[in-house]
Amino acid sequence: MQKTVVLSVVGLTNSLIGKNTPFLAKWAAAAQNTVIRPVLPAVTCTAQSTYLTGKWPEEHGIVANGWYFREEDEIKLWRQSNKLVQAPKIWEVAKAQEPNFTVANMGWWYNMNTTADYTLTPRPQYLADGRKLPDCYTQPAELRDQLQEELGTFPLFNYWGPKTSIKSSKWIADASKITDDLYDPTLTLIYLPHLDYNLQRLGPGDPRIARDLQEIDAVCADLIQYYEAKGAQVVVLSEYGISDVNNPVHINRVLRENGYIAVRHERGTELLDMAMSKAFAVADHQIAHVYIENPAHIAEVQQLLQQVPGVQEVLAGEERNKYRLAHERCGELVVVADERSWFTYYFWLDDKKAPDYARMVDIHKKPGYDPVEMFADPKIKFLIPKVAAKVLKKKLGFRMVMDIIPLDATLIKGSHGRIPEDKNEWPVLLTKNQQKLPQEVQAVDVFNVILSHLQVSKKEMAL
Repeated sequence: MQKTVVLSVVGLTNSLIGKNTPFLAKWAAAAQNTVIRPVLPAVTCTAQSTYLTGKWPEEHGIVANGWYFREEDEIKLWRQSNKLVQAPKIWEVAKAQEPNFTVANMGWWYNMNTTADYTLTPRPQYLADGRKLPDCYTQPAELRDQLQEELGTFPLFNYWGPKTSIKSSKWIADASKITDDLYDPTLTLIYLPHLDYNLQRLGPGDPRIARDLQEIDAVCADLIQYYEAKGAQVVVLSEYGISDVNNPVHINRVLRENGYIAVRHERGTELLDMAMSKAFAVADHQIAHVYIENPAHIAEVQQLLQQVPGVQEVLAGEERNKYRLAHERCGELVVVADERSWFTYYFWLDDKKAPDYARMVDIHKKPGYDPVEMFADPKIKFLIPKVAAKVLKKKLGFRMVMDIIPLDATLIKGSHGRIPEDKNEWPVLLTKNQQKLPQEVQAVDVFNVILSHLQVSKKEMAL
């Protein structure tokens, strides 16, 4: 099989490739350049699972970055187990033809409890005293120690939160080269999330994005030159494009104001009570799954949400098949924002009663995605001394709450999840492979594109 490397450069679109990405622009000019019609929702976990299985969400089951686990009455985002993906993975198909085939998954999602040979995924240490320490998970386990001995501890706080920077993508890139030197995998999947951050913070039209483009271009140049020197074919792709937005839609507040949401009152704050709610939304960028306890309420909730400014579509029942999304993990309704809107998870009506996690970076406690975690509250005076004092308190063994995240959703200027009308906002696929590609491919077709680079037979592709 042909050694192949796939770089997932999050948020990359043709509109961003240019003077601020000199290496990628030159490389793309000599390559095939096609766009990918994004899967809906166009979010990380769904897109990556679609690429790696060649199946739609109705089959592989990854309907968003998280969903409501009905049997547990809990909303869970950013799970890790690959067993959640209910379809064969690309490396399983390749290995069926060539037993010596190996794969390194360097940061693509659902990267624990997997059949992949070599893996890397962010995984903090959660200590008994409440502390969260930066760390990562690898397979084999000793790879973690080798990587962190050479590169330092995985930069978790540069991977997500107010301190996000190129440092995390650079660390993953360097870890990929070390892993390649150690194991020489046939297929390497590399996740480079850097553009995701400021494209959401600032919006793709902000001139400050130029620096981010220059930084990721340098990382891509280093990786592509390294792998091409080893005779590998390189595919550069993205999972979605990010669009300018200016209208946060508080979908759970609409449901609450109309009597569908139940909350529990604890220590002066409110917590969403999913089990006792008649309907609630799991917001994920520009889409939301609305879970409705009584089927008799579906039509009335659908009618209510269709009237909300910023909502473009509210799909129920078989209507969800429009996007091949009708899996049992879906909400009874799938709500899609319009091109300038996105959905918050906010369910409280008074910020004074917001739960403590609302002002923290806490991707696992929040019942929906919160991009505002990338900001420190601009209203906090003397932010750096405040953070330093909290860190010192933690080091001394005291409990504390790092409550520095604002509750102002209007800070967010970019989002994704829906299928943009403008193809310049669609994800790209670049390759120097000689097999001719159409000007547009479906998200499920990426699976076969990668297999063709590995030179897997058509018979095995059909598996």
